[in-house]
Amino acid sequence: MAKQPHLLVEPGDLHEIVLLPGDPDRVDRIAGHCEDGELITHNREYKIINATYEGTPVTICSTGVGCPSAAVAIEELANVGVETFIRVGTIGGLQADIEVGDVIVATGAAKDEGTTRRYEADTVPAVPDFDVLSSLVTAAESREEPVHVGPIASDDAFYAETDEYVDAWEAAGLLGVEMEAAAVFSLARRKGLRAGAICTVDGNLVAGAQKGETEDDEELPEKAKNNVARAIDIALDGAVSL
Repeated sequence: MAKQPHLLVEPGDLHEIVLLPGDPDRVDRIAGHCEDGELITHNREYKIINATYEGTPVTICSTGVGCPSAAVAIEELANVGVETFIRVGTIGGLQADIEVGDVIVATGAAKDEGTTRRYEADTVPAVPDFDVLSSLVTAAESREEPVHVGPIASDDAFYAETDEYVDAWEAAGLLGVEMEAAAVFSLARRKGLRAGAICTVDGNLVAGAQKGETEDDEELPEKAKNNVARAIDIALDGAVSL
């Protein structure tokens, strides 16, 4: 098989389990929790590092922002032999009791995006693989780390998340909104592969706290920045159990 046109990798280049942050800089942060990190490629929004965590080989690949770029990553990673995908990202809270810095493990994603519509009907659910979901929850419990477990939304339009959208998501009991999980779940399911997602809350839309509203103009509030490390460790522990 030819080299993949966006990720620039070939079969045999990567490991079977991949952690998927959105931000290329977070690839390095996750690799910092591992050993033997090796940069494989960095093209556009896609940065890829191979590493080892507690004896388990893992690959870390950024997806960029949104379902379209995440779908490209899943398609090309699947083409070169990846079997398990764990999204490790950030998310905006949609319930009043969810605080900045909390961690959410997703049990499904509302498809408020357009990418999966090109693959299947909106009525087909975007859900994680049970084994991956269970591994993340069990890893959190083993570390005695509190996590929220429940459904989320994946949305295409960050700047069009109006009060009406937020109210509807909140009323539906969705825990948070992000921009990639629906594509990750749906494409993995369609290919007979495994996927899950764990995300750190970086704002709360119900409370009116948007991502990026910090005193020092950094993207993440300090509590969220610190607790990203918790989500990374839980995801890596989950990968070992898989």
